Amino acid sequence: MIDLVLTVCLVSSPEICRKEHLYFESRGSLFQCMILAPSEIAKWSSEHPAVRVVRWTCAFPDKGRRI
Repeated sequence: MIDLVLTVCLVSSPEICRKEHLYFESRGSLFQCMILAPSEIAKWSSEHPAVRVVRWTCAFPDKGRRI
């Protein structure tokens, strides 16, 4: 599993931001996540029109975090 971490801000109040975590299966490579991320971000963004993605990164999930 790969954790795609998005920083999203409200369109109506750009100073109000939060982190969103998207988990998806990958071949275990952060590089592969970087290649696949734009399409995942586009899909997620189309389902959440009230927020705008301002930053993103790929990471391995924290061991203690429930997925």
